[in-house]
Amino acid sequence: MNLVRNAVWLSACWVAVLLAGCAGTPGAAPGASSGRPEVMTESDETDGRKRARLRLELAANYFQQGQTNVALDELKQALAADPSYPDAHNLRGLVYMRMGDNALAEDSFRRAMALNPRDGDILHNYGWLLCQQKRYAESIALFARAIAQPSYGGQAKTLMTQGLCQVQAGQTAEGERSLTQSYELDAGHPVTGYNLSNLLFQRGEYTRAQFYIRRLNNSNLANAETLWLGIKVERSLGNREAMVQLGDQLRKRFGQSREAAAYDRGAFNE
Repeated sequence: MNLVRNAVWLSACWVAVLLAGCAGTPGAAPGASSGRPEVMTESDETDGRKRARLRLELAANYFQQGQTNVALDELKQALAADPSYPDAHNLRGLVYMRMGDNALAEDSFRRAMALNPRDGDILHNYGWLLCQQKRYAESIALFARAIAQPSYGGQAKTLMTQGLCQVQAGQTAEGERSLTQSYELDAGHPVTGYNLSNLLFQRGEYTRAQFYIRRLNNSNLANAETLWLGIKVERSLGNREAMVQLGDQLRKRFGQSREAAAYDRGAFNE
């Protein structure tokens, strides 16, 4: 099963959304006798949960395809079959976020969190919503709870998002620390590398900024924005040859971009 369960900012500047899929969170199986709940398997599911899970899978596919109204209709049917299904409430929150209805998104995440308070994806998504509303203290507290869950596999994603939120809140030292921790866990993620480099560049730490942005621009994940930052970093270090090479790439690959136009004007402060 591959459900859409979490979303993060693709970049503080790119203003895009990265949707990641992950398996449903295991729950407690009936008859667990120890202090720790057993992993829920298909045989443990009630008929209502099975129907809800199938509807949720359909909703996730529609959501990935951008068909939010159809996804929402499938989620309504999933929750009619099993109102206690936290994954359905979680995805419902993401759908309402995409639709711009923050009140209903928050209601969905609250319901999901009440049903499964230790689910890292739910905590992450609710934190992301609160950060977008500039409710930074609440948001960062939820990110910290997600990161602290032993079974949660999205620490790098949440540390990255927490770092972006902290920077947005003016907590640049804390933001750098979170982004660095995220980079240590997932050095190949373009969002983390870009934002770390950008933060260091703005602070005048050009050599450190160069390390992160060069690595990103030498990969197949480079875009107009990363090349433009690389140009500004190399220029600040006095590396004209490297700057010109990046400028040539920017013109060739993204000639119609705002960044290419700024480069041609010599508007390096943009």
